[in-house]
Amino acid sequence: MIPPIANNFVAGKSPPAALERAARNRDDSIGTILNLLGEHHDDPEDAADDTEAYCSLLDDITMSDIDALISVKPSQIGLEVSADRFEANLRRIVDKAAKDNVFVWVDMEGSGTTDVTLDAYESLAREYDGGVGLCLQANLKRTSDDLDRLSDVPGKVRLVKGAYDEPESIAYTDKSRVDEAYRSLIEDAFEHREGGIAVGSHDPAMIEYARQLHEEYGTPYEIQMLMGVREDAQRELAASGVDVYQYVPYGSRWMMYFYRRVRERKENALFALRAIAGS
Repeated sequence: MIPPIANNFVAGKSPPAALERAARNRDDSIGTILNLLGEHHDDPEDAADDTEAYCSLLDDITMSDIDALISVKPSQIGLEVSADRFEANLRRIVDKAAKDNVFVWVDMEGSGTTDVTLDAYESLAREYDGGVGLCLQANLKRTSDDLDRLSDVPGKVRLVKGAYDEPESIAYTDKSRVDEAYRSLIEDAFEHREGGIAVGSHDPAMIEYARQLHEEYGTPYEIQMLMGVREDAQRELAASGVDVYQYVPYGSRWMMYFYRRVRERKENALFALRAIAGS
């Protein structure tokens, strides 16, 4: 059983728990992006097992009256086995999702995986004419070029600031410089990506900037935030008519994800300490 404090950030261990969370989000007019926790599988059987789990989850979604998408980590479905294994497993998921009319997001991991992930995404996005989206990280100096590369590729792009610790030679490490790059990428996307973009941020300034850019360019957009972070703001945005999606992780590998969430934001750590002290 997941401790109550971790339930603030993780829906539960099982698909039914994740779907229950998605149903609650639906009641608040918030969409859900479901992510089975797991990464860095170097055993092909483990990658195959999680690929099968995602295909089973797609069946669960189609049988439910919820607005749910899925998001997959490349290293979870075979990238650390081989590029071919990763693309084959991702193709299986995307093919089934296309038949089930469920959108698939591909998460972006460390910089060493960027090229392989981009190649697989571009191939599948063109083949399936959208229906799949990719995350790009503003802290990487290469991302502007990557966004240009995808300018004529169908499908959505999710822009985030980036959470991986990358060397200064390839990434912006100063917060203000990352913010500057993020604002530039968002504007570029609003100006040139007619199919819409996802702004993955909890930063009120960036969310407001996205609203202003939408008014200027008319480009469809959505805000994506994590479960357990600024949920009042998520509900307020949804109530105001903004498309909001909440990233909802679930599964037995919850511990490392939970501690990552607690470490990265001071308010999350204070929330955890208050809960532990009061337990």
